[in-house]
Amino acid sequence: MKLSQFNFKLEQDQIAKYPSYVRDDCKMMVLHRKTGEIEHKMFDDLLSYFKPHDLFVFNDTKVFPARLYGNKEKTGATIEVFLLRELNRELRLWDVLVDPARKIRIGNKLYFGEDNSIVAEVIDNTTSRGRTLRFLYDGDHEEFKRSLYALGEAPIPRFVGRGSEPEDMEAFQCIFAKYEGAVTAPTAGMHFSKVTLKRMEIMDIEKAFITLHCGLGNFRQTDVEDLTKHKMESEQMMVSAECCATVNRAVDNGQQILAVGTTVQRALEVCVGPDGHIKEYEGWTNKFIFPPYDFGVATSMLVNFHLPYSVMLMLTAAFGGYDFTMEAYEQALKNDYKFGPFGDALLILD
Repeated sequence: MKLSQFNFKLEQDQIAKYPSYVRDDCKMMVLHRKTGEIEHKMFDDLLSYFKPHDLFVFNDTKVFPARLYGNKEKTGATIEVFLLRELNRELRLWDVLVDPARKIRIGNKLYFGEDNSIVAEVIDNTTSRGRTLRFLYDGDHEEFKRSLYALGEAPIPRFVGRGSEPEDMEAFQCIFAKYEGAVTAPTAGMHFSKVTLKRMEIMDIEKAFITLHCGLGNFRQTDVEDLTKHKMESEQMMVSAECCATVNRAVDNGQQILAVGTTVQRALEVCVGPDGHIKEYEGWTNKFIFPPYDFGVATSMLVNFHLPYSVMLMLTAAFGGYDFTMEAYEQALKNDYKFGPFGDALLILD
């Protein structure tokens, strides 16, 4: 497969700027892989495709306020700092992206907050925009994190076409988010409301949770035509013994297993064995899935409509079949489906 095969024309007004007022109030296209049928439904219809003891697998990562703005020493120039991950708790070291990067060199200091209450020193260059910052802060770690996050905002992707708003820290988050570490939300999970989860409980549809801290690589466009040469950024993930037991029981019983989002799909494929069972995992992954690919665990997948050239579109096409998926995207464009993290849903079934 080539990068150019994942291009399509998407206008800005086809990207959802805001989530639905009610989380599960959105359109849902349904693809049936075996028959080639395409249905146009609402997300409220999701559970009608599943039976008692079928399993939904969610990603319970939690987004933190990763984007903040500081001022460069002496010049006072405004610098955007995007927090990626904490490297060392005791030394207050963080891996970040800075913009504009050309102005930020090793040894520079950045000041944050109206009273410059937090100061950071650049101690290393990691990529063209990447830097390692050491925050200079007196106080314990929890106090430091609270102060730092108080200065940040929700990391809404720029392509959405608007700035971050205070409500976004709740809106750009799954209601079951638990373990902090993501710089972007696992967006398919954002459709689930308390009402939908309660309906699942009443229907005896089971739940399992993996944790994969979504990185910016999910929203970056691929820039190599030969997809075998694309390198995904590593993301931290954890799959517990409890999750394995639940998933493996569903496999053995022949139940439907729904991967809620591309991050869940990738995590399952990282830890699945040849017998279709998954094993406990704690570490990092840069697994990149594109067509053709044989999936070992999930029998169905729920995703959003993703942007051209995105790795999430490529994984969707690997699961749905390239031609069928791109046909679905053509219909989505013609039928006013909304794209992006706040957009509509796509359910792929056998």
